[in-house]
Amino acid sequence: MKKMITVMLLGIAIFTFAFSSPALAGDAASGAKVFSANCASCHAGGKNLVQAPKNLKKDALEKYGMYSAEAIIAQVTKGKNAMPAFGSRLKANQIEDVTAYVLSQADNGWK
Repeated sequence: MKKMITVMLLGIAIFTFAFSSPALAGDAASGAKVFSANCASCHAGGKNLVQAPKNLKKDALEKYGMYSAEAIIAQVTKGKNAMPAFGSRLKANQIEDVTAYVLSQADNGWK
C-alpha cells in the first residue's frame, strides 16, 4: 500500500511539472506596460515584423527553443540577430516582468 501511494504521488508530481507553464517570478501585469513601451513596435499581438516565423506565439517559441523564462530573459537582455539588447535599457525585474507577460500571452494565444 505504501509503495502504491508513493508511485501515485510521484506520478502526480511528474504530471504537474511536465504540463505546467515555465516557472517565473515576474509580474505579467507590469510586463504588459514594459512590453507596450519597448517591444510592441515589432511584436504587437505576438507577431514579429522582422522575421514573421519567429513570432511570440507558443508554437513558435517551442519550435525555436524559446518557450522558457531563461531563454526569453537571455534574448531580451543580450539581443539576437535583428533584435537589439535591452539589458542596458531595462532593469532585471522589468525583463522578468516582460518575460512573464510574453509567456502568459503565448499560453493564452495573444488574445
